[in-house]
Amino acid sequence: MRDWHVKQMQNTIVKYLTGLPENASRWQKKLNKKYGNLAQVTKRIQYDLKHGVERQEVVAFLALIKADQSYFELRNTSGFAYRLYSLEASLLNVDSKANHSLSFSDY
Repeated sequence: MRDWHVKQMQNTIVKYLTGLPENASRWQKKLNKKYGNLAQVTKRIQYDLKHGVERQEVVAFLALIKADQSYFELRNTSGFAYRLYSLEASLLNVDSKANHSLSFSDY
């Protein structure tokens, strides 16, 4: 089951970074508005982390997207850099909140 969550995390990240096509239908726009925003993507990644995906795997996959030639077209989509930066910042923000709450619960 862990492998499924790793694949799901990768698919979620790629789908978010791809964004909507220019000729998206109304249905695609509606689904993207409901499930494709940063908060929903972060929730899905957190769910996958809870079910066995390691944080290092998420970081490694983001590094792979930045460097691997097979993701060249993904990197060339409009708004890719902004979405990647916001996703990384969001995941870092979630980490710092989790660590912050853990440190205060010890006292």
